[in-house]
Amino acid sequence: MPPKKATDGEEVPRFGRVGNNLKMGIVGLPNIGKSSLFNLLSESAQADAANYPFCTIDPNTTRCAVPDKHYEVLCDIWKPPSMYPAYLHLVDIAGLIKGASEGAGLGNAFLSHIQAVDGIFHLVRAFDSKEVSHVDDSIDPERDLETITGELCKKDLAYVLQQREIRENEVKKNPTMKLPPLFFSVMDKVIDMLEKNQPLAKGCVWTAPEVDKINELIPGCITLKPTVYLVNCSEQSFIMGGNRYLTKIKEWVKSHGGGLVLPFSVEFEERLAALRKAEDVDGEKALLDQLGGRGSVLPRIVKCGYKQLKLMYYFTAGEKEVRCWTLAVGSTAPQAAGVIHTDFEAGFIKLECCSYDDFIANNKGEKSMVNVKAAGKYRQEGKNYIVQDGDICHFLFNKAGGGKKK
Repeated sequence: MPPKKATDGEEVPRFGRVGNNLKMGIVGLPNIGKSSLFNLLSESAQADAANYPFCTIDPNTTRCAVPDKHYEVLCDIWKPPSMYPAYLHLVDIAGLIKGASEGAGLGNAFLSHIQAVDGIFHLVRAFDSKEVSHVDDSIDPERDLETITGELCKKDLAYVLQQREIRENEVKKNPTMKLPPLFFSVMDKVIDMLEKNQPLAKGCVWTAPEVDKINELIPGCITLKPTVYLVNCSEQSFIMGGNRYLTKIKEWVKSHGGGLVLPFSVEFEERLAALRKAEDVDGEKALLDQLGGRGSVLPRIVKCGYKQLKLMYYFTAGEKEVRCWTLAVGSTAPQAAGVIHTDFEAGFIKLECCSYDDFIANNKGEKSMVNVKAAGKYRQEGKNYIVQDGDICHFLFNKAGGGKKK
């Protein structure tokens, strides 16, 4: 279960770092479709995808546009020469195997790559194929989930024990120092969970003080990262809408703290991408018609990754440019201004803005805010305003020295 909200209505602090440039990493066993998924999402064949383990060693990075109809509508209204959507930053990480936490299969290097990202797409193989080998020579998604989660928990456990020992040794050297009771209760709970292969982020309910203490003591734990489980099915089972492994996968995820499970098919998505690249409209329609209106899952994967990282974006729109600006959920108006340029934050005066819905309801097709202002929907906000997802913003500021454009 995720951390509950505090009794006073304030949300419990989140695990991990807060920022505007966060990354999702694709994690899983070797040879299950990670690089193929990476290539599909990045729309460029940057990552090697081959039928043998460890064809990826160094992590590949890319960014993929976040699909958004609101952005497309604003671009259609303004028709500017420059258009910039929001992007999800993505990392393709080499496959882990059993024993990775002890160095097997270059495991230590690969685990360090996972530590460097902010969220995880945990990819699981749920298709049978004689052409695509499996590192364990059989298809068993539950075993594979247990293998990856177990290695991540072992890596975290070694790190936690090290951090605990460091702090306890510091106290032994200095009799005037004393560790608070919360240190021991949090460390004991964390160690117990990791020994049971339970991810820390969702394995139990954490209080706000506990979350703060974990962020202070052991911020490098991999299992604190938000995770989306991606189930790679065969094209046939994806089209039929059923997969014989899916129920057990969902049961396993539920028993390990829960989480979002998204079935999809790399095989189907590659076929669809090839038809689109060939501009075969009839072939694309025939393939999509088999889904009964469901469509590609790739846009949802991108959106879910973006949401898991607690990211959002606001718009700036005008004759020259329509642009999405990524920032952390809960950011104030000056912080949002700073995403554009540090001068905007340093010299912030006020924010003029309206919601996307108010703009569409009142602009009457005009490329301006005149009608929105006339309807009383164009607001002026101060430095304490929390920018909302989809706000259309214009910042007023006094130029301050030393600012940097972002």
